Amino acid sequence: MRCLKSGIEHETEVCIIDEPGKGGACHEYRIQRKGNGESGLCGEFGVISFQNGPIKEKGVNGCQQEDLLAIVIDRLRSFQAGLFSCSENAIALTKVEEALHWLNHRTMDRIDRDVEGMNKL
Repeated sequence: MRCLKSGIEHETEVCIIDEPGKGGACHEYRIQRKGNGESGLCGEFGVISFQNGPIKEKGVNGCQQEDLLAIVIDRLRSFQAGLFSCSENAIALTKVEEALHWLNHRTMDRIDRDVEGMNKL
């Protein structure tokens, strides 16, 4: 299991549970308290399961990265509407919205080419 660095001095970590699939990406991630297992404390906050295999062949069996970006966008918009509004949040919000835009742009292109939901370029 490999854990990813997600920021500066976080008390949590994101760990990869599985091996990369055919497309080169992993599909299972666990978010946990940093050092989970070493202290003997159960500190798992959640497991993220991404779509594994083409939807047209495997059906929907996990979330999309766009789903997670939508959550982050909602949280940043909420912070910006409240007491924690700041320029850093505004910039992060813009960048995450841009990331979602480009992923959706890619999906629309795949739909137009009739290859969405398949392992085809």
